[in-house]
Amino acid sequence: MMIEAIRIVTVSIISFVVAFTLAPIILRGLRKMKAGKQIRVSNESPIFSSLHKKKEGTPTMGGITIWLTLAIVTGFLWLMEYLYDGFWGFLSFVDRGETFLPLAAFFIAALLGLFDDIMGVMRMGDKGGGFKISHKLMVYFLISVVGAWWFLFKLDWRLIHVPFLGNFDIGIWYVPIFMFIIVASAFSGDITDGLDGLWGGISLFIYIALGIIAFALGRFELAAMIGVILGAILAFLWFNIYPARFFMGDTGAMALGITMGVITMLTNTIFLLPIFAIVPALESLSVIAQTISKKLTGHKILLSTPIHHHFEALGWPESLITMRFWIVSIMGVGLALVLFFLDRVVL
Repeated sequence: MMIEAIRIVTVSIISFVVAFTLAPIILRGLRKMKAGKQIRVSNESPIFSSLHKKKEGTPTMGGITIWLTLAIVTGFLWLMEYLYDGFWGFLSFVDRGETFLPLAAFFIAALLGLFDDIMGVMRMGDKGGGFKISHKLMVYFLISVVGAWWFLFKLDWRLIHVPFLGNFDIGIWYVPIFMFIIVASAFSGDITDGLDGLWGGISLFIYIALGIIAFALGRFELAAMIGVILGAILAFLWFNIYPARFFMGDTGAMALGITMGVITMLTNTIFLLPIFAIVPALESLSVIAQTISKKLTGHKILLSTPIHHHFEALGWPESLITMRFWIVSIMGVGLALVLFFLDRVVL
């Protein structure tokens, strides 16, 4: 396990160096293409529009840094393993049972998110802002269907682990549960990406937890892949923390959210997901509660949603909200890891 730990740290460092080198190049390219964020003026969200109008024109699609780094590192190590094996085979982490699906989900979601971002920059789509929420949910749904099929028929996975109770074979019911987790993860990640460094930092903590869990379960290929994602996120954050030099965009947020759900299913930790992803869960619940309240009563329960915008409307500085949400996320990750290891001791 010590050797595996060294391997994971090594690929994480490689990933950070690659991403840190790419980020300024991508930033210059986005500025040259004038790929700036467009802030829509909407009667439905006047508070958000007024608070974020000053950010209009900041380059978006910075999430390219994350998935391009993953593509370069994964492709390079796989190619070197194919050509030379040995040391390169030790570093490569491409594996049918552990990383095929999360890699595929990551890149498919990243490309779809990139298309959405381009539509937003060009003022196309829903009110000039890209895909409608309903269209995004359809994309999440389609990806979840493919993922559920892969798990059920290719990997023959039907077991759900309930902490402190054990594994349960749920048969075909695995499909709707899988689909719900993927859609919920994608939606939560997407809406959490709303402040400088917010989703980048929170996803960093979540993926650290997932990496530790994968390592503890002996899924070393998956842990190595997560290490590459972590290195890329860390480099991305260097340029994304307040004041952000570029935004992640859907090309990063969608990919990180969907892959979070896929890895959760691979590690069989769905009941821990709302804990280590407590902030995205709260963000989603705030949107759902606001929507239900407006439909049933005609009144809002929050000034603006997702909930980080509510605190903005109350006058909290953006960096303060981000830091406090990071703290909440760290506490959730810590609690989830404690429960995970206690469950392994008990069972």
